[in-house]
Amino acid sequence: MSQDDLLTLLDRVVDRATNGELVEAYGIDQTETTVKAYGGDVESLSSAQTRGVGIRVIVDGGVGYAYTADTSEAALAETLEEARVNASVATADPANVLAEPGDQRNLDGLYDPRFTQVAADDKVGLALALEAAATAADEIKGVDSATYGDSDATVAICSTAGVRGAYRRCDAYLGVEVLAERDGTTTSAYGLDLRRVAEDLDVDAAAREAVERAVRLLGGRKPASAPVPVVLDPYATAAFLGVLAAGLTADAVQKGRSLFAGHLGESIAPAHVTLVDDGTLVEGPGAAPWDAEGVPSGRTPLIEGGVLQGWLHNCHTAARDATSSTGNASRSGFKATPGVSPTNLFLQPGTADRDALLRQAGTGFYCQQIMGVHSGADPVSGEFSVGAAGVMIRDGAFAEPVREATIAGTIPQMLSGIVAVGADLRWLPFGGGMGGTTVLIDGMTLAGA
Repeated sequence: MSQDDLLTLLDRVVDRATNGELVEAYGIDQTETTVKAYGGDVESLSSAQTRGVGIRVIVDGGVGYAYTADTSEAALAETLEEARVNASVATADPANVLAEPGDQRNLDGLYDPRFTQVAADDKVGLALALEAAATAADEIKGVDSATYGDSDATVAICSTAGVRGAYRRCDAYLGVEVLAERDGTTTSAYGLDLRRVAEDLDVDAAAREAVERAVRLLGGRKPASAPVPVVLDPYATAAFLGVLAAGLTADAVQKGRSLFAGHLGESIAPAHVTLVDDGTLVEGPGAAPWDAEGVPSGRTPLIEGGVLQGWLHNCHTAARDATSSTGNASRSGFKATPGVSPTNLFLQPGTADRDALLRQAGTGFYCQQIMGVHSGADPVSGEFSVGAAGVMIRDGAFAEPVREATIAGTIPQMLSGIVAVGADLRWLPFGGGMGGTTVLIDGMTLAGA
């Protein structure tokens, strides 16, 4: 379904609005393809289409929602009526509002016309080539998964408030998890590559990353307990950003579930630390011209110069705080009502590469795997104790590998202890889109699990 066709469909829903009600129609038409290779053959190949419309109705502050995968006129009319009924029995809340029209600008580069020219055989070939490249390396016992995936999505929104827009984006990725073995011990690690179209994916780079990260951990032992500088690799940094993001949404603050509540305008990190959410960065996995309510995407500094600047808002949380949405309304699909989440969240990169940060650390721990970050980190108290694996740093270089370790502390201590942020920003598909960089943090506790 083209952007115009989907918009026309939503227009017909909104045109049925009656006096005194606000109506919003949100539509998605998405096709996702996944190819998995195993043992030199295709383990699975799937292509799934998701198409549907979610309808939100607000009457006297009460909000009702209903959705349908049937886009016929009769089904849309029935779904609108269901949303009306739900609104009539909902508790009134003056913060239940629809977005006002904004600048519905396009983001060039979200869709690449080469996407439709990729044949199914080429997608299969990429998955098979990824597995072959990974297994060809020394000390690699096998590949747990080798996957090619892509998505072609058209998204549209229309409302009685005057919001009307549509966009199309495509994405392609390679992901591989390898198993390395030496002297009877095994380790595993991931390698990823995210691009707009299949032909730009780098099979060798994704395989090499997985192999290097897995082999680096072979022979690991439990470390001695000590407070040490910790260098997070981009994957580990992205995992911790997900914990930070949970405490930086206005929804969490308003519900008393954020450790940052009450600290707006305070210095919570060194002056060289800036944390930004930016939905306009086309290279990021969370890029879009507008959010799930039609509010234009933008750049939102959350921590700037070490100072806590604000929260991520959708229209509901913004109305509660008498402010404006930051363009961070999110939905998991047409079946869901808008929530709040980051788009592309990242620490502003510095100028040093990884090796420079290792030398700066001198003696410490290079953490490349985090286990249990969401269960082991408390977004309210900020305390965390998570499993970790990596390599000890001696004299500014990699030394002995470490496994079955624990790193512990608090989020405020972690933020205040950031010594340097690396220049190696890369986008990882965690929590929408997280920008991982190598980060040097002082004063964390490393212990044998």
